[in-house]
Amino acid sequence: MNLRFVLAQWGRLGQLLGTLLAAVGLIFFLIPGEQGLILDAAELSLLGSGATAIVLGTAAWIFGRPATRVQMRGLDAENQPVTKPYRMSRRDASLVTSGAWILGAGIAASPFLAWATLAEGAATDHPFHSLVNCYFEAMSGMTTTGATVLTDIESLPRSLLLWRSLIQWLGGLGILVLFVAILPGLGTAAKKLFRIESPGPDPEGVRPTIRQTARRLWMLYVGMTIAQMLLLCITGMGLFDAANHTFTTLATGGFSTRNASIARPESLAAEIVLVVFMVLAGSNFTVLLAFLKGRWRMALKDTEFRIYMLCLIGGTAIVTAALVSSSDPIVLSNGTELASTGGESLRAAAFTVVSQQTTTGYVTFDFDLWPFAAKAMIIVLMFVGGSAGSTAGGVKVVRIWIAFRVLWGELERFFRPDVVRPLKISGQVIDREQKLNVVTYVLGTILLLGVGAIAIKALEAGNSECSFTTAATTSLATVCTVGPGLDRVGAIQNYGWFTDATKLFLCGLMLLGRLEVFVILVLFHPRFWRGATLGSGHYRSP
Repeated sequence: MNLRFVLAQWGRLGQLLGTLLAAVGLIFFLIPGEQGLILDAAELSLLGSGATAIVLGTAAWIFGRPATRVQMRGLDAENQPVTKPYRMSRRDASLVTSGAWILGAGIAASPFLAWATLAEGAATDHPFHSLVNCYFEAMSGMTTTGATVLTDIESLPRSLLLWRSLIQWLGGLGILVLFVAILPGLGTAAKKLFRIESPGPDPEGVRPTIRQTARRLWMLYVGMTIAQMLLLCITGMGLFDAANHTFTTLATGGFSTRNASIARPESLAAEIVLVVFMVLAGSNFTVLLAFLKGRWRMALKDTEFRIYMLCLIGGTAIVTAALVSSSDPIVLSNGTELASTGGESLRAAAFTVVSQQTTTGYVTFDFDLWPFAAKAMIIVLMFVGGSAGSTAGGVKVVRIWIAFRVLWGELERFFRPDVVRPLKISGQVIDREQKLNVVTYVLGTILLLGVGAIAIKALEAGNSECSFTTAATTSLATVCTVGPGLDRVGAIQNYGWFTDATKLFLCGLMLLGRLEVFVILVLFHPRFWRGATLGSGHYRSP
């Protein structure tokens, strides 16, 4: 493992995030205001944080750059040393990926802390005066969890609200997928980074190369962003709100510019736009590309896509029935009560089911007050999550389906041991190793959820507000990157009341969930670090 090479890639990431930070600050500085072109605390925080990230990133890149190429034996025709790009190992890729998210969250958090320190209008008890709170908010954004420590979101400056939404948009498809798409010179490293970073069991993507795949995915992502933003503006939503909610919809992140989340959008049309794009963001992007290319039949035959849509429709039907059968009113996230008529119940169920299964986490209604059957359905869908190769979190539909098929096959083998029936998904045979990987992942996630709930209860042992329901759904909401849970982390609640130790632990759960557990856990294996060097950049014989 070449530590200098890893540091060089982290340096590039710092340069990229620093440039984006500075760009957001510069844009808001150049927008005419009441006081003219004067830097306020938020813009100064963004520009200062961006400049710092660029300087530190450049220093890391300069220090690590010699390790990005390996000097071979011999000289070329011009009597110059022969070099070739360093071939990134899987251990390098794991360390680059996990470190990128940990360091990236720190860079993303820096303007929040700087603003709270510099702004005269920031109350002394504002959550962003705490470094832990700033890091939690940034990690929640980058992992597209959407959990927040803020109680008064609307008091934040517009520039920081946009940055808060932008980091979710960057984290949605993956910072390193963007990294692979735009940066030259990674060579075979691009493939390893893409496979580790992209969400889902086996992100094969589209042919012919990994870099072209990453570019096409980002082109699709940007195209969907522009389309949704325009449609939301047409439905009556202001440009600023439309941009923010577009960023966090397609990332399935759920950050909003409003205290009551999305509450009730400006119109039914805006709500429909949000639902449609949440469904698209939770779908496999390869399937979406097939739709765009006119290959409708192939896309509609995709097993995971059909099961994904079935879960959404079936979940909506079950929640609607539970709401209609209840005599209690339906309460909006802003406190407004509505009668539980068939139309209102269907509207509330459809938005909530789509939002929670795609792990977006937008809230229009306080579903913590809903009947048990409705809440149970929502919890199950949170665990299932969206499709592989999407921006959604959760275990993923295809993994749940494969695990179910493996269980069903083992039941059949119990009374028909001589029958050998291959397991196929969308015409592709799932071999024994893939089955084992899926079952291991599903069981590992369930174990992680249990350990997470127990640890949260232990960390909050002196807090009577942390019930078992709160601890269990907090673990679920962070590992599956959903955001809202039940009870004290319910639809209209926040995470600001947890202790700093618990918040840091939840940051770890969010990171485990976003990078699908093993990329992070492998760092704690002693043998992972054996053979780590500072990378001299010279040829070494085998």
